[in-house]
Amino acid sequence: MGEVPRDLFVPEHVRDLAYEDTPLHIGYGQTISAPSMVGVMCDILDIRETDKVLEVGTGCGYHAAVMSRLASRGTVYTVERIPELAERAKALLRELGYDNVIVLTGDGSEGLPDFAPYDCISVAAAAPKVPDPLAQELAEGGRMVVPVGRYLQELILVEKKNGKISTYPRGGVAFVPLIGKEGFKGG
Repeated sequence: MGEVPRDLFVPEHVRDLAYEDTPLHIGYGQTISAPSMVGVMCDILDIRETDKVLEVGTGCGYHAAVMSRLASRGTVYTVERIPELAERAKALLRELGYDNVIVLTGDGSEGLPDFAPYDCISVAAAAPKVPDPLAQELAEGGRMVVPVGRYLQELILVEKKNGKISTYPRGGVAFVPLIGKEGFKGG
């Protein structure tokens, strides 16, 4: 994570707080997760050098940049539902040389079947339950981390082993809601 300059990913008005261990508002009702939460999620996923990774909720692109360093010979696909955030993240990631990150605009709660299966899936917003389309896009041995719940949320590790999906609670968290067909309704 130390290789990724978080200050370049946050809006100017919060840049002086970029290295504080706190979530920050990035516009459009969205936040960049606290650095410690990005670290926890990456640790739980155990991202490997050649992994194919899907991120749901690009936001400003910081978490995708961190994962791209971990999957340095793999690819990180990241989906953002807010076009303005997706375009901003895409431009910044390109400018900073994160060439193995592909930013797409759409409803990430439904997954990204065109590039599935994925070794790792990171969901950066809280879902009402583990989104089935995402679980189905896990490769054999794949791992997903997703916050689940509306107000009281639990970070869930989802694993696919021998074709079977298993879930493991990993602790309480607080995330913005996942909006979309497999998330919460509304905007």
